[in-house]
Amino acid sequence: MRELKIGNKMVGDNHPTFIIAEAGINHQGDVKIAKRLIEKAYECGADAVKFQKRKVSRILTQEGLEMPYDNRNSFGKTYGEHKRALELSEADYRELKTFADKIGVLFCASGWDEESIDFLDNLGVEFFKMASADLTNIPLLEHTAKKGKPMIISTGMAGMADVELAVKILQKHTVKFAILQCTSTYPSQFGEINLRVLDAFREKFPQAVLGYSGHELGIAIPIGAVAMGARIVERHFTLDRTMKGGDHSASLEPGGFSKMVRDIRHLEEALGKPEKRIQESEIPVFRKLAKSIVSACEISKGTKITREMLTTKGPGTGISPAKIYEIIGKTAVCDISTDVVLHEKMLQK
Repeated sequence: MRELKIGNKMVGDNHPTFIIAEAGINHQGDVKIAKRLIEKAYECGADAVKFQKRKVSRILTQEGLEMPYDNRNSFGKTYGEHKRALELSEADYRELKTFADKIGVLFCASGWDEESIDFLDNLGVEFFKMASADLTNIPLLEHTAKKGKPMIISTGMAGMADVELAVKILQKHTVKFAILQCTSTYPSQFGEINLRVLDAFREKFPQAVLGYSGHELGIAIPIGAVAMGARIVERHFTLDRTMKGGDHSASLEPGGFSKMVRDIRHLEEALGKPEKRIQESEIPVFRKLAKSIVSACEISKGTKITREMLTTKGPGTGISPAKIYEIIGKTAVCDISTDVVLHEKMLQK
C-alpha cells in the first residue's frame, strides 16, 4: 500500500489528495504577508502551506554571495543581498507555525541545509519537503532521513538515476516517503512537464506515494496528475502574480488555487470505483430513454412469438431488447395489441 501519515492525515492510494500551497519566498521577507498567505491557503482548501528555510551563508560560497544580481525581480544588488532580504527569522517561523496551528492548516518548509532541518524538526513540522535542488545533496538527505519523519522529495532538474540514488538513501533509513514529478522552470512549458513519468515512478518505486509539484500556467495539469495517480499536489501560491520576485508569475493566486482544489476534489469524487453498474439516479432516465421489446402487430393468446412480430421502442419499462432472442418461440398468454411494450407476465415462462 502506497501511503504515509502526515499529522492526522493519511496520504496515498485510496486517500484524498494532499494539497500543498507552496508560499516559498512569495512573502517578500515580510511576516505579515506570510500570515496572509497562510490564511488564504487555508481558505482555498490547502492541507498544508510551505515556505523555504535556509541559512544564506551556509548554502552559498562567498563568490556566490557576491555574484551580481541586479534585475527587476532582485531585492539586492548581489545574490547574497537578494536571498537575505527574502529570509524570515527563526522567531518569524515560530510565529507563523503558531498562527498556522491556530487556523488549522499544516505548516512546513523545505530545509536547504542541515541547520535549517534541525530547526524545523525542533519547530515540530510533521514532515520534511526536500527541494529539487537538493535531490542529489546526499549529505542533506542522510541528515534529514535520520529524523525519522515522512519525507517528500521533488525531482526537478534530475534524471531517473538521480531519483534512484535518493530513494536508496531514504530506504536505508526506512522512512516513509513520496516522490513528486517536477520540472524546475518558471513557468514550465507544457511539453516539458511529462506527467507520464508518474507511470515510470509507479513501476520503479512500488512503496512510494506519488505526487506532482508544478510551476506551469493554469490549473489543468495538477488535475491531470491526480487522474494519473498523484496523491500529493504542490503548487506555488501568491497573493498577487504581479508582485516583485521570481516565483510570483509561476504561482496561482487564491482564486486560481481554490478552483484547482475544487476541481481536484470533484475529480476524486468522479473517479469513483472500478465497478460498472447503473446508478440509482440513472433509473428514471433509463425508463424514459431506453428501449423495450414492443409488439409490431396484434398477437393473439396462444400464438408462438416470431421475430417478425417484434420491434424495439421506448420507454424502457418492459423486456430489454437484449433478450429479444430469448423470447422468440415463447407463447403469448394473453391477447397483445399492436405497439404494446412487452412484459414477462405476457409470455409463457
